[in-house]
Amino acid sequence: MLNLLLFWACALFSINAQGQEVKNYPNKPVKIVVPFTAGSLVDLLGRSIGEELQSSLKQTFVIENKAGASTLLAAKAVAVAAPDGYTLMVPTVTTLSLGPQLMANPGFDPLKDLTPIARLGVTNFFLVANPAFPARNMKDWIEVVRKNPGKYSYASSGNGSPQHIFMELLKKQLGLNIIHVPYKGSNTSMVDLLSGQVDMSFIDGTLAIPHLKTNKLFALGTSMAKRTVLVPSVPPIAETVPGFDWSGWIAFAGPPNMPSAIVELLADKLKKFQATPAYAALLDKAAMEPSEPLSPAEMAEFVKREYKRWTPAIQNSGAVVD
Repeated sequence: MLNLLLFWACALFSINAQGQEVKNYPNKPVKIVVPFTAGSLVDLLGRSIGEELQSSLKQTFVIENKAGASTLLAAKAVAVAAPDGYTLMVPTVTTLSLGPQLMANPGFDPLKDLTPIARLGVTNFFLVANPAFPARNMKDWIEVVRKNPGKYSYASSGNGSPQHIFMELLKKQLGLNIIHVPYKGSNTSMVDLLSGQVDMSFIDGTLAIPHLKTNKLFALGTSMAKRTVLVPSVPPIAETVPGFDWSGWIAFAGPPNMPSAIVELLADKLKKFQATPAYAALLDKAAMEPSEPLSPAEMAEFVKREYKRWTPAIQNSGAVVD
């Protein structure tokens, strides 16, 4: 009987303690770590999320840009932060699926070293080419590249980035030879892509759409098998290359072992924000595809599934991080 009373006393203490954590949270500024440079798509989304949480929770949320090591520099810093909800992160598919599987010693386990809170959105990538490229659709593109092995080059935002993996998968599936030119971020590759120093690239909608409208670039297809709502006239690559269906995604997370009450509080605030016209406008501005919000538990399962799905894709692509 004494043991049972002690059990219930501990349980009630834990519940009360968590209640106090939520009641008092946040009582000081909260840091959101963005694993990309300022001005990037992820930075845009992170800052908007920070502004919303600052408004709804009546506390300062500050952005810290910490780019490097395929986003794992930021992830490892957050992984060892105090699990009190005052250090948060905007990880991506690179953080939670690609980077850790591309490095021999990543020093980060995406299934253990972060607490998933929410999915913020899904990114469809456009395969674009400079107007000088002698093809305007996937069928002709394949033929031109196949007849000219090693002649053409493609830009990526770095080794191990989604753009890198997408193209290596496409090359592998079709038996093509295209030279990889990695850059430090998509923004830095755009100058060479627009000038014709590199011939093609997978880029997100924020970079692609303005240049598609002015005909400075043209789109051959999109990475997702579902036709994009952003530019419906651009066909999915899967219409020409069956089975090609890949996307990026952006999440919200914190250090491991965060109090569940704080996780649920943040998730609830984000879910409510995601149901607003303002968030729909944000997704449109960020050129992201609509997607169902996920609860923390659903997000944890999503991360596990994505990690497993990317494992053979990374191995088949032959891509590595230097």
